[in-house]
Amino acid sequence: MTSNSRNGPASDTALSTTAFVTLLLIALMMGANHVAARLAFNHGVDVATAVSFRSAITAVVVGLLLVLQQVPVRLTARHKRVLPTIGLLVAVQSLCLYASVARLPVALALLAFNTYPLWTAFWARLCYGHRPEPRVLRAMPVMLIGLALALDVLGAASGLGMTAHWGQIGIGVAFALTAAATFGVVLALTQHEAADLDGRLRTASTLTIVAVIALAGVASQGGFHLPQAAIGWWALASLTALYGTAFTIMFTVLPRLGVVGNSAIMNIEPIFALVLAWAILGQSIAASQVGGGLLVVATVVWLGLRKR
Repeated sequence: MTSNSRNGPASDTALSTTAFVTLLLIALMMGANHVAARLAFNHGVDVATAVSFRSAITAVVVGLLLVLQQVPVRLTARHKRVLPTIGLLVAVQSLCLYASVARLPVALALLAFNTYPLWTAFWARLCYGHRPEPRVLRAMPVMLIGLALALDVLGAASGLGMTAHWGQIGIGVAFALTAAATFGVVLALTQHEAADLDGRLRTASTLTIVAVIALAGVASQGGFHLPQAAIGWWALASLTALYGTAFTIMFTVLPRLGVVGNSAIMNIEPIFALVLAWAILGQSIAASQVGGGLLVVATVVWLGLRKR
């Protein structure tokens, strides 16, 4: 996910059927992208390789769209200062989220990441003195309760007990929360420092920086860790195609529909991931965890649908 995919004002107008279905399709593709990533990780691909393929190819596609749509490149001194920082932070977020997906059931990794609205409010308060909206403050305990249920913090659903359970999931949860916290910084910076920049240009810049950093990571580890079986190649190709297609739709279709690209409907991605991970990877979680996940998703959607 990049800095423009979930950032921006919420639309106060009713969605058309076409727009609603398009947003659901994007959420499905994003969820499927993470399931494909886990499948690739299971067959020899590492996180840096996956992020490199995904980001580099998508950056090329978005760059071509900028050329075809003749988007003017107008950067202020402020933009030139903040864009490299945003790109670096999104690279950290991308690597951490995939690292979490490699270690946790995909749905749980995405649910932990979906706490990013709370982190955004925190960073906006810390860095810009922006007071959180009352709606955000009311959502915080609800989301945290849902996340506690989803992660089975006491280890009751797993039957392992708290210590053994966190021994299994702790690192993955830490990566997911780091991704959420980092993405919160990205959204705060984007809102206050780069909101006036064309979203297509901002995303092209971000993805290019992410690709360069990921490729540097690949080089530092001695080269790409490529799939060791045909299914791994299919998974790597799929995660790249799904991610790139979702962004292409956001740039070419959603603007014509008059829909803001980060509509709250897209935050049902973890639910799609839960179903796909069960069907494709055989991953399943307890009923109490599903209930907690639904509570997290509902809260994020409720926040996203607020008028601003």
